[in-house]
This record gives sequence, structure tokens and C-alpha cells, in this order.
Amino acid sequence: MNKTTLATVANFFFPGAGYLILGVKRGLALLWLAGVIALTVVEFGIRDSEPTLYAVMFVAVLVMNTAFAIDAYRVGKELEGELAPA
Repeated sequence: MNKTTLATVANFFFPGAGYLILGVKRGLALLWLAGVIALTVVEFGIRDSEPTLYAVMFVAVLVMNTAFAIDAYRVGKELEGELAPA
């Protein structure tokens, strides 16, 4: 698995981790990781008491994680020289 693929997968499951793998956006990556941990705590906290809000938050996190994965892929390809900078 090459660095771009690893970063893409990592950024989907742990937004920010993919940037750390690529060596870019380090400060933001650490903040995003902290935010993801906090959101996960909140998400699990409302799962039983607020199922509707949990569903909305789950979808929102899925969309956000997908966007982070796409961005890590684009950044990785730019670093490899296979994609023009956006």
C-alpha cells in the first residue's frame, strides 16, 4: 500500500491522521484528531437518549470523513506529482 492510499484510508477513519502520514498540515491534523475524539464521545453519549440526533450526527460524520479522505487523496497525488495543485 503506497503512502497516498494509506493516508486516504487513515483520513477516512481518523481525520487528520492521513495528513500526518503525508507530512502536511501537521498542526491542523492534530486539532482535527482531537475534534474527532470529542465528537465520538458526544456521538456515543447521545446514541440512546437522542436517536434522531445520533442518526443526523452519524451521517454528518460520514460525509465529513469522506471529504477528509478525498482531500488526503488529492494532497497525496499532488505530492507524487500526478495531480496539479488545486
